[in-house]
Amino acid sequence: MSIYRSYFDKSNTLIQNSYTNTGRNPIVELFYGRVDNLNAPTGFSRYIFDLDLTDLQSRISDKIITSGCGTNFTHTLRMTNTSYFDENLLNSTTSQGRRRATSFDLVLFRIPKTLGNSGVPQNWDSGVGYDYYDYQVTNLNDRSYSQRPSNWFETTTISGWSVNGIYDNTNSKTGSLSGLNYSALTIVATQHFEFGNEDIEFNMTNEINKILNGTLTGVTGWGIAFYPNVENISGLTENYSVGFFSPHTQTFYEPFLETNYNDLIIDDRNKFYSGNNNELYLYVYENGNAVNLDNLPTVDIFNLNGVAVSGFTGLSTCQVTKGVYKCSINNLTASTTPCLYYDVWKGLSVSSTSISNVTLEFALLAKNGNFQIGSVTQQPKIYGFEFNGIRQNEKVLNTDIRKVNVIIKQAYSTNTPLTTVEAYYRIYVREGASTEVQVQDWTRVNEVPDGFYFIFDTTDKIPNEYFVDIKVVSDRNVDTYKRELQFQIVNKK
Repeated sequence: MSIYRSYFDKSNTLIQNSYTNTGRNPIVELFYGRVDNLNAPTGFSRYIFDLDLTDLQSRISDKIITSGCGTNFTHTLRMTNTSYFDENLLNSTTSQGRRRATSFDLVLFRIPKTLGNSGVPQNWDSGVGYDYYDYQVTNLNDRSYSQRPSNWFETTTISGWSVNGIYDNTNSKTGSLSGLNYSALTIVATQHFEFGNEDIEFNMTNEINKILNGTLTGVTGWGIAFYPNVENISGLTENYSVGFFSPHTQTFYEPFLETNYNDLIIDDRNKFYSGNNNELYLYVYENGNAVNLDNLPTVDIFNLNGVAVSGFTGLSTCQVTKGVYKCSINNLTASTTPCLYYDVWKGLSVSSTSISNVTLEFALLAKNGNFQIGSVTQQPKIYGFEFNGIRQNEKVLNTDIRKVNVIIKQAYSTNTPLTTVEAYYRIYVREGASTEVQVQDWTRVNEVPDGFYFIFDTTDKIPNEYFVDIKVVSDRNVDTYKRELQFQIVNKK
């Protein structure tokens, strides 16, 4: 599995019955509670945001990201809690006198159109405000405070929300505005927070996929809020809040939409065992660059004598990623092994130009060739690694997409690279001396006939110093090799 991050296009926090705009604040505060607290905004707040899906749509159009081989991609909204790092913040109050909220649910809702599910999309601006209050100083204005839209009442300078605050949490609207009651909202996801320091992890898969395939249009963003029965609690003596880093944070913890997709390649051309489920791949390039075929090819299997193997002609294929096609071949057997076979890829064309059939070959190996059976156990091995594609301590521009080749060798033995190792990689940044902030979880390294590699896309990564761990599985041992590769991503000026 690989990931791609899409970031926020705009965002703002709406404060009940207030013109205050905090669209540039580095922290998102969702709060509720008593309304007479002079040190905190009154009532409750709701957070709204929109996503920039342009680059994600481009990668899907170019088939870098595809679900062609049957595994759909998923989309998760991730926002880091500001109290995640310090448990002492639990059950305490903030500098503004607000107590950390616990035991609550947040809902993710779609911003409705002017009449709910119908009408005109409600376009809005994020605004330029920072502070919650106008801190007046003699003869000076608080330049961090703004009442410019958007806010609780207004979407832009010349337009307002159909219902103040986007929707009515008492479900009291009637007639044409009844679609703007909370009960009429499209709730995309919900999440329970037991301690109040959990990160947001909203599953937006169905919502985003509908936008990407064109079945959902007119979406101008989403909102995050407490349930109405929490917003409407009366008689509280304290104000409760939960905070998350906003897109304007000066930390690494900028919120994003994480798209997970399966572009794993495990090519069995060099280890094709009789009777197994094996996979063969075709790699298509033009002048050294990956290109897509106009249509999916088909595959015929021929024996050494050039005779088509019954039941193994016209085999279907699927597209894994840009320029890479997979054919699954199940239960191919022979009376004598090893023996040579040919896989012929047919129906090839690029940009309406037909290409001759491509004939490749593989050796069918004995079914028991991948077993080691005897009187002694296999001993775990120690491995060494070399990389090319990214140099150790290299400064990589955040416009690059790198193919990182991984050379795996068994330590204290021959220098011959290994070709049949179950290896994984993980990418993270470090926060202080002991905290590792995950960027990509353990992911299988692609295995092709000429080695191992993974693709690292810097275009969706925040500039920082990155580290790569490698994990190898052998004889029930899972060995992790820490910080085998480190590099920096830097901005292009």
